Amino acid sequence: MCSINLPAILKASFELREAIGYLAGSLGTVAFLPQLVKTIKHKSTGDISLGMYVLFCIGVALWLIYGLLISSWPVVVANLVTLALCGTMLVLKIKHG
Repeated sequence: MCSINLPAILKASFELREAIGYLAGSLGTVAFLPQLVKTIKHKSTGDISLGMYVLFCIGVALWLIYGLLISSWPVVVANLVTLALCGTMLVLKIKHG
């Protein structure tokens, strides 16, 4: 059986914590690319929920503000890029219906 030494994880170096933050943010952000590329290519947004993207963009903007307030650059960078991607998708949804 695998046991996790939580205190040791919490004491991880600043560099390791930042690397994990950037990796997590990168993966979450890159997840938008296939849908965005497909939408741009086909100019079709019929199956995409406008309400979901409005709420998601607001949530990402709030995460970005939070990251700025706590000076967490992995949170800021990931949410800045994610906001650009989901904002683009939102504009395409409004433009193409």
